Amino acid sequence: MSKNLEVKKQVVAEIVEKFKAAESVVVCSFNGLTVEQVTELRKQCRENDVHYCVLKNRLVGRALKELNIEGMDALLEGPNAFVFGMKDVTAAPKAIASFIDKNKITTLEIKGGLTGTEFTDVAGIKALAATPSRDELLGTLVGCLVSPVSALVSVLDEIAEKKESAA
Repeated sequence: MSKNLEVKKQVVAEIVEKFKAAESVVVCSFNGLTVEQVTELRKQCRENDVHYCVLKNRLVGRALKELNIEGMDALLEGPNAFVFGMKDVTAAPKAIASFIDKNKITTLEIKGGLTGTEFTDVAGIKALAATPSRDELLGTLVGCLVSPVSALVSVLDEIAEKKESAA
């Protein structure tokens, strides 16, 4: 076996591991981005615990075949960047969408992606970007649970104060 083939097999195995570990993957076309924009995007991705990388479409295609993931073939055309959200399904879509919105970039385009092992179209990725993250949802839930309890405590305090002042 040639050394080049061995290297490609190793790269495909690494890509397979990235896809297995990812909660979500966003595929982006990045024609026309400047070096500064790519550097800023990578920085923003790191800050959000998201992994941004450029991979060869053919090797990604092999990795997807190995994982029995279908529906991504149409996305693997032209220069693509892959954004892997490892901890939260909304992390990768949020990172890309916020970068595009914040910097008003038209050359970075979301093409689609994966949620778990299921193909997700552009509309689905954008919907994920608009969805609150797991931590935000948990914070909202805690707030909803604490609010009635604190209101009850306030009412009980007022009743106790009225009883003390009446006595």
